[in-house]
Amino acid sequence: MADLNAGLPPRYLTTPEAGRFLGLSGRTLEKHRTYGTGPRYSKLGGRVVYAIADLQDWAQLGAKASTSDPGHGRVLPARRHAGISPSSSGANARFSRR
Repeated sequence: MADLNAGLPPRYLTTPEAGRFLGLSGRTLEKHRTYGTGPRYSKLGGRVVYAIADLQDWAQLGAKASTSDPGHGRVLPARRHAGISPSSSGANARFSRR
């Protein structure tokens, strides 16, 4: 069966929609934006939106095969962390699309 979304631009979610998509509250995503630890986002007009691919990529950073698996990346909690400056785009600068 053909992909009905083929050729269409990526779908964007608002903060509350992105939160539901990830199983987080919208407020948690707001904190991640503030601290630079969250997924990439865009501002369209004055609205913050998230591309579904960016949400999936960010969530995949925390994927583990077992409790002893160090994984390939790490999803940090939504709080201040030493060495991460929100003014330097935080996770957005470190988080590159593949």
